[in-house]
Amino acid sequence: MIVVMSPQAAREQVESVNELLRGSGLIPISSTVAGVTVLITEGTDGPDLATVLENAPGVDRVVVVSGSQRLTSRVFRPEDTQVTLGSAGGAVFGGTGFAVIAGPCAVESPAQMNAVVDSVVASGAVMLRGGAFKPRTSPYSFQGLGLAGLTLLAEQRKRTGLPVVTEVVTPGDVESVAEESDMLQIGARNMQNFELLREAGASGRPVLLKRGMSATIEEWLLAAEYVLHMGNSDVVLCERGIRSFERGTRFTLDLSAVAEAKRLTHLPVIVDPSHSTGKPHLVAPMSLAAAACGADGLIVDVHTDASNAMCDGAQALSGEQFSTLMGRLKPVVEAVGRTLSPAVTHSLARV
Repeated sequence: MIVVMSPQAAREQVESVNELLRGSGLIPISSTVAGVTVLITEGTDGPDLATVLENAPGVDRVVVVSGSQRLTSRVFRPEDTQVTLGSAGGAVFGGTGFAVIAGPCAVESPAQMNAVVDSVVASGAVMLRGGAFKPRTSPYSFQGLGLAGLTLLAEQRKRTGLPVVTEVVTPGDVESVAEESDMLQIGARNMQNFELLREAGASGRPVLLKRGMSATIEEWLLAAEYVLHMGNSDVVLCERGIRSFERGTRFTLDLSAVAEAKRLTHLPVIVDPSHSTGKPHLVAPMSLAAAACGADGLIVDVHTDASNAMCDGAQALSGEQFSTLMGRLKPVVEAVGRTLSPAVTHSLARV
């Protein structure tokens, strides 16, 4: 059971509801979601208690949720959550828009970032991606530039006016990454790093949560629950492919999970067609399919010199390929009753 307090509820009213719950043998856990206090309990103690609580001063509504989901459930919040980034509101995930994030898998150098960012901005990306910290399967692979990479990302944000998202891999890095980015990415390998989820939730920054390669939809949504429980309702889910027996693609892109997640949760859901397929020629068809099945956007790997990329160059689109993809997306997005989010008008300046 979730007791949702009114935004105007006084502290005394919240404590009075807590006492009602404790008096019924329930242990309430308090959280703040979108500025509103919610009290979460295991169990309901019957419909009579729910009726009493609904009529208690300061209570907005009482929600009884079955299963493990609480704050991420559509029962708790039937309407879609919209996550907005950027001072001009150019990147909006959820609602009727379809937003595209683009950029290199890893931040490598000022010249590389300038070239890639110029290309994706010209084609209509509304948000920039780039990894400063890279958790890699092999310890000998490029691990990212670290803090220097964050600085390069911040320079691109200043140069373009577009928000940026980058991955954080340890709880201790959350504060420094949050200072230089607009959104924190929790990668597939860290989806169930619960301490990292808590720290990211407490940071106040929006969170992009990728589905683990072996995670069920329920586990994915419960990972998001950790972030919301910390008072952060700005979470965007990302389907990036799951591990299967198929060897023809890097992972198996589970688009059915997108539609099912949209049914179960109010959170926006986007798709990563680059890391899921691992092949540039599959990125465009999977992007179109993602738009058709109800995804709220994409995060696409783009590199203007993929053959020399220090990370995942084999899956990256060229600038020309990305431009073609954006042109092909528009009619598909419009066919399902949505609009392709336009880029915010800005002037590019060399840094």
